[in-house]
Amino acid sequence: MSALMKVSRVNKLFTPIIVRSVSDSVKYPKITTHYTIHPREKDERWKGVNMERFIDEVDVVIVGGGPAGMSAAIRAKQLAAEQQKEIRVCVVEKAAEAGGHILSGAVVDPVSINELFPNWKELGAPLNTPVTKDSFSYLTDTGRISIPIFKGWPMDNHGNYVVRLGHLVKWLGEQAEALGVEIYPGCAASEVLFHKDGSVKGVATNDVGIAKDGSPKDTFARGMELHAKTTIFAEGCRGHLTKQIMRQFDLNEGSQHQTYGIGLKEVWEIQPEKHQPGLVEHTIGWPLDKHTYGGSFLYHLNEPTPTVAVGFVVGLDYQNPWLSPFQEFQRFKTHPKVREVFEGGNRIAYGARAINEGGFQSLPTKLTFPGGCLVGCSAGFLNVPKIKGSHYAMKSGMLAAESALESIMGEKQETTGYEPKSYPDKIKNSFIWKDLYKVRNVRPSFHNPLGLYGGMMLSGISIFLGGREPWTLKHAGLDNQSLKLASQCPQIVYPKPDNKISFDLLSSVALTGTNHEGDQPAHLTLHSDRTPLDHNWALYEGPEQRFCPAGVYEYVPNEEAGTMKLQINAQNCIHCKTCDIKDPKQNINWVVPEGGGGPAYNGM
Repeated sequence: MSALMKVSRVNKLFTPIIVRSVSDSVKYPKITTHYTIHPREKDERWKGVNMERFIDEVDVVIVGGGPAGMSAAIRAKQLAAEQQKEIRVCVVEKAAEAGGHILSGAVVDPVSINELFPNWKELGAPLNTPVTKDSFSYLTDTGRISIPIFKGWPMDNHGNYVVRLGHLVKWLGEQAEALGVEIYPGCAASEVLFHKDGSVKGVATNDVGIAKDGSPKDTFARGMELHAKTTIFAEGCRGHLTKQIMRQFDLNEGSQHQTYGIGLKEVWEIQPEKHQPGLVEHTIGWPLDKHTYGGSFLYHLNEPTPTVAVGFVVGLDYQNPWLSPFQEFQRFKTHPKVREVFEGGNRIAYGARAINEGGFQSLPTKLTFPGGCLVGCSAGFLNVPKIKGSHYAMKSGMLAAESALESIMGEKQETTGYEPKSYPDKIKNSFIWKDLYKVRNVRPSFHNPLGLYGGMMLSGISIFLGGREPWTLKHAGLDNQSLKLASQCPQIVYPKPDNKISFDLLSSVALTGTNHEGDQPAHLTLHSDRTPLDHNWALYEGPEQRFCPAGVYEYVPNEEAGTMKLQINAQNCIHCKTCDIKDPKQNINWVVPEGGGGPAYNGM
C-alpha cells in the first residue's frame, strides 16, 4: 500500500502522519447520527415505533424563558386580567429551572422592570447593587490608560444595577407563575409546527429515549405538541428555531447580516478588602491585537460574600484561526492591573455565550409573521457600546404581548395563526429603536485599516453626535468567512495556566454544571462528515477546537486512515452557539439535546 508522509500540528506539536489509501468509510467515519440529518423515515430501526404526540392547545406559547419570554408572559396575563379575560399562556424553557441557562455579567437598566412591576422593590426583585462608580480603560501590555466617561454616553451606568441575571429571571418566573403562567422547565422546543395555510401553529418539544447511534431505546417517548394562536420566539441569540423562522418567512430580506461576539464569564469570591460593591469596570486593548474587536468587564456585586463577575468578549469576525477566545480571557486576567484583583480569591463559576453585535442594521426587516413574532436577542435587540440588552428584551416581550392580545381579541385574521401586526410599530415608537439607531455606527466603525484606533475615533465621533450623522455604516463580511488560512497567520502560543488566576479548559467546564445524557445522539450536527477533515483541518488546522469555549471539538489521529478525524464531545457543550456561527462552511448546526440538557449556571 502506498503511503505519503505529511506534517500536521496536533496540540501545537509537529507529528508525522502516514496518509494511506483507504476507503471513505475509514477516512470519514460517521460522526452525526441525529435524526435531523438522518431521517427516521428511512431508518429500518424506527419501523413500528409509535410516533403520535400528545396535543395541548393554549392561547400564547412563548419559546424561551429568559428576560424577554418571561416579560411577555407576565404582560400577557396582566393585560388579560385588566380586561377580565381568561387566557392560557405557556412558556417552554429548556433549562431545568427558570434562569438556569442564563449567563450575563449584567448591568441592568431598570426602565423596563419599572414599567412591568412599579413595586418591584416591595416584591423583592434581586436588584441589590446600584452602580456606584464607572471605569473605562485602555490596557497596554503592562499598564492602564483611563478613558473619560461623560454623562449620558453609552458607558455611563448611573442609575443602573449590577445583577446576577439568572437570579432576576428566576424571580420573573416566580411572578409569572403567581399570575397563572404555565412554565414547562426542562422542556426544549425542537420543532416549529405549521398550519395548512403556512402560518405558525405552535411548537413540538423534543423526543427522549434515543440512543447515541440514533436508534430508539425502550424508554423512547415522543415530545408533545403545543398549539397556540400566537407563538412568541424568545430563544436568545442564534436560536435554532428562530433561524428556521427567519428562512421560512424571509424576515431578513433587505437588512444586513447579523454579526456576533462570544462572551466568556467567571464568578469569583475575592478578598474583602478588594471588594467595592457597585464598581463597574470595562477595558479594551490588551491582550487582543488592534484588528480583533473585544474587551472586558468586571462588576462588583453586593452579595453575602465579596463577589465579582469578570468577563471577556471577542468579536467573532476575528481573522487568525489560531486565536482562542477562552485563552485570551485567561491571559487577560494575568495583566498586572487585573491580576491583583483576583490574587487570594477563589473562582466559583464559569460560562460562555454568543451575543448579537449587528445592532440596528441587522434587525430583521420583518419582526412578525403569520402566527407569531420575534423578541429580545432572537430579534437582535442589543446595544453594543452599552453591552446591554436585558431591558430591551423585557420591553420587546411586553410589546409583543400587547400586540398578541390585540390580535387574539380583535377581528378575525387572514391566516389561522394570529400575527401580532401592531408589534413592529410599537417597537419603532419605543426607546429600543431610538437607542439602537443612535449607536448604529459604533460596531461597524471598527472595520477600518487602523482597527481599534480608527474604531475608537470614528465611534467617538458618532457617540458625540448622538447618532445624528447622515450616514449608516455597513458591517464587513459574515463572521464565518473572516478567517485567514492557518498558513497565513502567526501561531499563537498561550502560556500554561497557573491554576490560581488562569485555568485550563476542562476544569473550567466542570464549573458550568453542564449535564447531558451520555447515550444520545450528539446535538452538534454536521451536514457533512467530510467537511471537518477536507476543509476545516486542511485550511485552518481545525479552528473549532479553539473557538469552542468548552472543549467540544477535538481533532485526534485516525490511525487506520493515517489522517486526523474530528471527535465531538457533546457532553461538554454549554450551549453558547459559537460553533453554529463561526464554523467556516456553516457545516455545524446546533439543535436541542435530549431533555434540554446543558449548563446549570444557578443564577450566574
